[in-house]
Amino acid sequence: MPLATASAAVEEAVLRRSADLIALSHSIHAEPELAFDEHRSCAKTQALVAERGFDVTAAPAGLDTAFRAVYGSGSLVIGVCAEYDALPEIGHACGHNIIAASAVGTALALAEVADDLDLTVVLLGTPAEEAGGGKVLMLDAGVFDDIAATVMLHAGPLDIARARSLALSQVAVTYLGREAHAAVAPYLGVNAADAVTVTQVAIGVLRQQMAPGQMVHGIVTDGGQATNIIPKRAQLHYTMRANDTEGLRSLERRMADCFLAGAIATGCDYEVAETEPPYLELTPDGWLAETFRTEMVRVGRTPVGVDVEAALPLGSTDMGNVTHAMPGIHPIVGIDAGGASVHQPAFAAAAAGPSADKAVVEGSIMLARTVVELAQTPAQRDRVLEAQRRRRAS
Repeated sequence: MPLATASAAVEEAVLRRSADLIALSHSIHAEPELAFDEHRSCAKTQALVAERGFDVTAAPAGLDTAFRAVYGSGSLVIGVCAEYDALPEIGHACGHNIIAASAVGTALALAEVADDLDLTVVLLGTPAEEAGGGKVLMLDAGVFDDIAATVMLHAGPLDIARARSLALSQVAVTYLGREAHAAVAPYLGVNAADAVTVTQVAIGVLRQQMAPGQMVHGIVTDGGQATNIIPKRAQLHYTMRANDTEGLRSLERRMADCFLAGAIATGCDYEVAETEPPYLELTPDGWLAETFRTEMVRVGRTPVGVDVEAALPLGSTDMGNVTHAMPGIHPIVGIDAGGASVHQPAFAAAAAGPSADKAVVEGSIMLARTVVELAQTPAQRDRVLEAQRRRRAS
């Protein structure tokens, strides 16, 4: 099948199913579900591809709200990632309903040309991106092992073809002291809440010496239960980020000293526990990203320039781990949120608006046409297949 014919075929397939894709986006948006509890959203995301004849496997990697749906038997296996978890209180303020619907649209479109292009299409339902690292757990369990390249997109306030993200790790820090009456005998207590205070002061002082790209943010999740009891237990949750994994490791070492300082200063015991797998920084495949940029321009979008991309870290994502394992992309498709950005209530409202619907349809087309270009460019197809062979042999 000629490239132009295949590209036109996937675009037509998306346009034909656009009403279904928009309805899917709206339905997921209307019933936001948190990490590892996305049962309704997971089922909704599978429905259209199951009807199309995809072979659906439930709960890969033992994750109840994950799935793997496969169509075709070609030698080039392409993964398309769907996310559908929401945020506490503010729902789909990261637009994962758009991600899920566009992933389904991409998969349905590629199914139309899979036999002609010697493709296998794998739609992956990946839970818990916001907290829990579903893709990391699936990657480690071998769910991506047969895949040569993986694509997905994310909504945002701008169009960004070669989006980058920060490496991330998250910890819970628990301090354990001893209760005492706060008025009668406070000297008999060991105040875990004071350990939190000392730790936060130490982190505040550390901020001046953090390297560019390094950042930390945290909350107190337990600071005691009554004012007249010296708190025996207190807890912090902290997120650490850096431009790359090396910078993150350096930051983690310095933060570890701050956590220790709280314990030493107050006499508390303490424990630091990772709350989810670390996220690696995105390393988007250059050829795929530039092909997607061309598609953005073709549909009338204006992606930011390469120089701007380099200065725009966009949070953190477990898709970073996937791009370290294989060629992949995670572009940002802009929606009109009235100046709001992700993780704001106004962005959640916009994620079911007209520009979000347009992002679902155009995003599906752009991703599908990018994969078609890969499948029909012999040098690039061979490149990703060779990378896969090396990965599986190592």
